[in-house]
Amino acid sequence: MTIFAKIIAGELPSNKIYEDDYILAFHDINPEAKIHALVVPKPTHLERIQDVTIDDAALIGYLMGKIPHIATLLGINETGYRVITNNGGEHVTQEVPHLHFHILGGELLGDKLAPVN
Repeated sequence: MTIFAKIIAGELPSNKIYEDDYILAFHDINPEAKIHALVVPKPTHLERIQDVTIDDAALIGYLMGKIPHIATLLGINETGYRVITNNGGEHVTQEVPHLHFHILGGELLGDKLAPVN
């Protein structure tokens, strides 16, 4: 069971921003921007975007449709924000093998993601 599954199940605490039957949004405990939230699908476990099938389209569409609402709750809808997801593998740093989306904002972000040297 991943840390996100434990948070969804209520076994671990989180600083929740938004929750309903389908998604949970909470503040990242190791923020990489002034505002850094995570949005996680709840009713099914998908490890990465590579695992999403047409059967998951409604859930993923719902999640993406809620991101602007979550950005509004965070107060960054007017100034802009970045949405990122990782897809496992050796070239990215997906620390938790549970599909999730990062919302970053609240400050000026660089125009690109710099590679790790």
